[in-house]
Amino acid sequence: MDQRFYILLFIIFLRYALIAGLAFFIFYRILKSKWAKRKIQQVFPKKNDYLREIGYSLLTVFIFWIVALSTFTPFIKPYTKQYTEIADYGWGYFAFSIVLMLLIHDAYFYLIHRVMHHPKLFNALHKVHHLSTNPSPWAALAFQPAEAVIEACVIYVIVFSIPTHRSAVLIWLALMMLYNVYGHLGYELYPKNFQRTWLGKWFNTSVNHNQHHKYFKGNYGLYFLWWDRLFGTLRKDYDEEFDRVKSLAK
Repeated sequence: MDQRFYILLFIIFLRYALIAGLAFFIFYRILKSKWAKRKIQQVFPKKNDYLREIGYSLLTVFIFWIVALSTFTPFIKPYTKQYTEIADYGWGYFAFSIVLMLLIHDAYFYLIHRVMHHPKLFNALHKVHHLSTNPSPWAALAFQPAEAVIEACVIYVIVFSIPTHRSAVLIWLALMMLYNVYGHLGYELYPKNFQRTWLGKWFNTSVNHNQHHKYFKGNYGLYFLWWDRLFGTLRKDYDEEFDRVKSLAK
């Protein structure tokens, strides 16, 4: 196998290990005592929870790698819109394509997330992720294999629908991991009343996703909240919970 493919595996692993690991080290070790009262749920997961989240996440890393590799095979790549020279579309499109990938991914995630919560599908597809009712940063990729495959297939939607440069894809994936880890952080980083501002009401928050893990219903978005607002799946107590959490910082 081409050495570049092993480098890709290392990049996918490093993305998870560095971002989730750094978040865990800062908020669950260095600031654990000082910021304990600021935690969304006022308890910490147990050691076995961390080990389960890491174990499933490492399996997800491998599955993501296999799916990503498939887009470079002669059976798939010729039919995609991948390109190699940035000059073909310019730097403006390069930057815009990252925004497009975030928007496509957000819509894809909301759809599959709601489907996986159907009672007939939940246990087979999404139960493992919800074993983390009080998630830590390590839970960002803690999926059972079937869900990992479904989550990874967004790359097919993207490379078949818009022109993509490999570097732009890597930037999108880094942003995805950053926001995913923040969503599972267990602490709210946005300022007080952010969720009530004209901009903040459209962005997903750690409080929002923590509610989803705690109650299993509502708040299905990834980066943004417009799908939850449009389809009426934003929890009614979201603003109140955000206010409660930010009051803990006093």
